[in-house]
Amino acid sequence: MLMPSPLDPQPGCEGSPNLRFALPLLIKELLHLPADSREVTVQGWVRTKRELKNLSFLEVNDGSCMAGIQCTFELPGGVVPGGINAETSRVLSAVSTGASVVVRGKLVPSPAAGQAAEVAASALTLLGEAPAESMPGIPAYPLQKKRHSLEFLREIAHLRARTNTFGAIARIRSRMAFGIHEFFQARGYQYIHTPIITSSDAEGAGAMFQVTTLDLAALAKSGGAPDYSKDFFGKRAALTVSGQLEAETYATALSRVYTFGPTFRAENSNTARHLAEFWMIEPETAFARLEDNMVLAEDFLKFIFSKALDECAEDLSFFDSHIEKGIVENLRQVAESKFSHMTYTDGIRELEKAGSKAGFAFKPFWGCDLQSEHEKYLTETVVKGPVIVTGYPKEIKAFYMKQNDDGKTVRAMDVLVPRLGEIIGGSEREDNLDRLEKRITELGMNPADYSWYLDLRRYGTVPHSGFGLGFERIIQYVTGMANIRDVIPYPRAAGQAEF
Repeated sequence: MLMPSPLDPQPGCEGSPNLRFALPLLIKELLHLPADSREVTVQGWVRTKRELKNLSFLEVNDGSCMAGIQCTFELPGGVVPGGINAETSRVLSAVSTGASVVVRGKLVPSPAAGQAAEVAASALTLLGEAPAESMPGIPAYPLQKKRHSLEFLREIAHLRARTNTFGAIARIRSRMAFGIHEFFQARGYQYIHTPIITSSDAEGAGAMFQVTTLDLAALAKSGGAPDYSKDFFGKRAALTVSGQLEAETYATALSRVYTFGPTFRAENSNTARHLAEFWMIEPETAFARLEDNMVLAEDFLKFIFSKALDECAEDLSFFDSHIEKGIVENLRQVAESKFSHMTYTDGIRELEKAGSKAGFAFKPFWGCDLQSEHEKYLTETVVKGPVIVTGYPKEIKAFYMKQNDDGKTVRAMDVLVPRLGEIIGGSEREDNLDRLEKRITELGMNPADYSWYLDLRRYGTVPHSGFGLGFERIIQYVTGMANIRDVIPYPRAAGQAEF
């Protein structure tokens, strides 16, 4: 007997673009079909269940969009002949919020406000129960139909994607990640994969997670110092804080490259702005000066924000209504505005002029690292829009940044946006071998550890520039979420490595 191939179309599969596997349409696709009584299949999780006289309603969501689809069941003995059979009725009685189901029926016009179509259900399969009350060995399903705090949802990060908020974040995150590749690929950049395990500290700050196979418990008992020559890599190794240095090596061969991958910082910062593991976007461009870098950064932000506005409208509307009023208009203003330019020195002058009236917790002075409150003041009060600040003191910036002729500042840039402050940091890289070696020595770093990096200045050196931005900062800005731990699926921070 011939069995149907899993590649054969199944009922409800019509219209799926370029799909040959036997999956029904997603709910976001069903909602765009005409309600012409076609047979459809809905798969998803029950958001709500309610009953009215001889009707039972399930709202089913599959995560493909914010909206669910209403599935209406005519119970036996109802006003319309031919209601669901006794077996389907029995299965329906066992369904509760959170259960996974398969519903089959006809896509028909909906009499309810706010939705054009619903499913007149004829069959129901319960795949997985989600009990509303505790059972022996099974706690009650924690996501009942009520508002849950973000703090509580962090405790059940393995389930929080089923909520409206975190489902929307996941969809926006997906579209923004795709947009990053679109932007750089269209401009001739090659996507490269830089190592996650490294022996170089790209920031020179030392806040790195060590990677070792040495028996630390035995070392602690012996009281001896670790012998890294016996470690897996034969030397001290750590998780990367940035792929920039390795990206520079490829930029000086391929001209334009970018990285997009996980990075790690062992900073014991328990704040709403810091993560120990996050994703970074880092383009590097050969033959590019700081001014070229500034143009690229502005174009990138405008592109990614416009993509969010164009392709994530439904989810952004949710965040505008429930998380932070006005974020859609704010994104539109940034996407359509011309970024202002300001030197660090001029910025400090504006901050000092504001004085005590601004109520800064940290007093601004030339040589200080700008705090978030300073950055927000410059964007929201002084410039009233996005601004690129350049010419920072070399003492507060990384060793690889190109020095200006004044000997005090470097050709660095920070892109500041309203509501957030810094969203991008970058610079023109030092392409002069003598200056770079001197700076490495001044900071107490070992030039031998960076011999391969210095080779880029020994052999065919060129001016080049790049920048970095944390992907989670983009998602935080687009969604208006206050805590960065809520825009990554599983946050890693000090004392937090669950799931």
